[in-house]
Amino acid sequence: MEVAAAVAPAVRRSLGRCRPLRCAAGLRGGWPLPAGGVSLRLCSTRVASEGINKPVIDRIIRVDHAGEYGANRIYAGQMAVLGRSSAGPVIQQMWNQEKDHLKKFNELMVAYRVRPTVLLPFWNVAGFVLGAGSALLGKRGAMACTVAVEESISDHYNSQIRTLMEEDPEKYKELLQIIKQFRDDEREHHDIGLEHDAEAAPAYSVLKTAIQLGCKAAIFLSERI
Repeated sequence: MEVAAAVAPAVRRSLGRCRPLRCAAGLRGGWPLPAGGVSLRLCSTRVASEGINKPVIDRIIRVDHAGEYGANRIYAGQMAVLGRSSAGPVIQQMWNQEKDHLKKFNELMVAYRVRPTVLLPFWNVAGFVLGAGSALLGKRGAMACTVAVEESISDHYNSQIRTLMEEDPEKYKELLQIIKQFRDDEREHHDIGLEHDAEAAPAYSVLKTAIQLGCKAAIFLSERI
C-alpha cells in the first residue's frame, strides 16, 4: 500500500503527458500508436505481403511493439523515482536505446500493416508502476527489475529469430537483422543491471521470478489480443 501511494502521483503525471501518436499526414488505418512523442517516418511505405507468413509476422511485430512500449514505460517509472540519483544516467542511457527500439517497431507496424495490441493502455500503466515500484526499493531494486525484464525479452527475441530462420532467413533478412540487434541491446542492459548490483536487491530471486512470470503472461496476451 505504501508503494502504491508513493507511485500514484507519478503515474498521474506520466499519464497526463501521454498522447496518441500520429504522423504529419495522419495515421492510416484508424488506430493510434501511443509512443511518447515518437514520429512515424513510414506512413506512406508498405511492405508487399505476397509470400510472407502474415499471421506469424503480425504476431511477432505486435508483441515486440508491445514489449518495447512496456519497456519504455518501465524506464520512465524508474527515472521518475531515481532520475536525480547516481543511477539516473545509467537508466537514461538504457531508456534512450529502448526509445529507438520503439520508434523502429512503430515504423514496422505501419509498413507491415499490423494492428497494435488492445492492451497498450494497460501496459502503459503497468509498466510505469513496475518501474517506479522497483525503483522505490533503491538502485538495486531497479537493476533487478532490468535484469529480469531484459532477460525475458532477449530470450523471446531468440525464439523469434529461430522462427524466422525456419520460415525463410533470406525473405525475412531485414527483420532478422533488426531483432538480432535489439536482442543484443537487451543483453547489454541485462549485463549492466548485474554490474550495478542487481543480485544484491532485497529478495532478488523472488522479485526476478515474479517479474519474469509477468513478462511471460504479457507476451502471451500481447501476441493474441
